[in-house]
Amino acid sequence: MKQKAKAWRMPGYRLSLGITLLSLCLVVLIPVGALVLRAAEVGPGRFVEVVTAPRSLSAFALSFGASAIAASLNTVFGTIVAWVLVRYDFPGRSAVDALVDLPFALPTAVAGIALTAIYAPNGWLGGFFGELGVATAFSRTGVVIALTFVGLPFVIRTVGPVLAEIDREQEEAASMLGASRLVILRRIVLPAILPAAITGFSLAFARALGEYGSVVFISGNLPKKTEVVPFLVMTKLEQFDYDGATAIGLVMLSASLVVMLVINRVETWARQRTGGT
Repeated sequence: MKQKAKAWRMPGYRLSLGITLLSLCLVVLIPVGALVLRAAEVGPGRFVEVVTAPRSLSAFALSFGASAIAASLNTVFGTIVAWVLVRYDFPGRSAVDALVDLPFALPTAVAGIALTAIYAPNGWLGGFFGELGVATAFSRTGVVIALTFVGLPFVIRTVGPVLAEIDREQEEAASMLGASRLVILRRIVLPAILPAAITGFSLAFARALGEYGSVVFISGNLPKKTEVVPFLVMTKLEQFDYDGATAIGLVMLSASLVVMLVINRVETWARQRTGGT
């Protein structure tokens, strides 16, 4: 009988696999499982009462809506910034490239204070927009601004490497054959960066959903108006309403998981459609 060929594995496979599973359990599975078990102790009546309260529904709508808007803005403008950084050489390019990572290093509370100072009614930009009749700080617009600030680097750092790897010869060949710049962008560039752009959107969206530090200052935290889910959870914890915080946290976790699964499916479809791996 012929002996089946075994798949080649690098040395240390079992050890690395064990470390991986242990890390996932300690960091992800155990905390999530603890939340689910704690939520199971909340009675169905109490659970429904908490998550369907007007204050909770308003917070859910604002968190998911503002996160989706911010992630969409980041996808568009982040792709443009990545294009400029990759395709053009200009004075100060390295400084601009370093500034992209500033939201990663800057504490979110500091970012919130800075954004509030700038977009407050007496701030530089807040006063300008106020004259136009647009409220920025202490409004839902301020929430979107804060979430856009913290999520922008995810799109730039995801799309940038893909743009750098695009074969310029295809663009030059298409140009020599008479294709306009718009056609080259639509037929060659955009299909190549679409999966990366979707990945950047999902990362920015996930980051925005859990953002607390930068939003808590600029939003004003007005119940049913500018209150996001993370702040509502913190409020209930400060009030020792652990059942309410757990119920809201479980809904947020479940909804976030569903949204991320859908985005991942769209990303997979985009990679298959564009011929990516």
